[in-house]
Amino acid sequence: MEYKFVRTTCPYCGCGCEMLLEVLDGKLVGTYPSKSGSMNYGKLCIKGWNANEFVHSPDRLTKPLIRKNGTLEEASWPEALDFTAKRLAEIKETHGGDSLSFLTSARCTNEESYLMQKLCRAGFGVNHIDHCARL
Repeated sequence: MEYKFVRTTCPYCGCGCEMLLEVLDGKLVGTYPSKSGSMNYGKLCIKGWNANEFVHSPDRLTKPLIRKNGTLEEASWPEALDFTAKRLAEIKETHGGDSLSFLTSARCTNEESYLMQKLCRAGFGVNHIDHCARL
């Protein structure tokens, strides 16, 4: 039996709370606050305390899906990313850049949100970007 704790950052918001994941035989079984975390000082919100519950859910998507002939079908990551890039370029070319908008999530880090706005503004020349935490 292998039992360990893995130090990580909570995935639920951009605060950066430090947490410990309890792992038993390679399976995530619990979540605890890190007492040495400089952001959360040994505390977690209710979302952080339950961050482990979605990992082994049978409803969790583990592969990309692409709609083909009206139904969602599993695809490889390269296929899904290629499809998305081509579709975004096609929409911009057909309807103009103002037809695109982008939304980031409070579950993203500040760095990820920054990269999204760079993609939006520099990559597509569009200023239509928002963040769900603003609402």
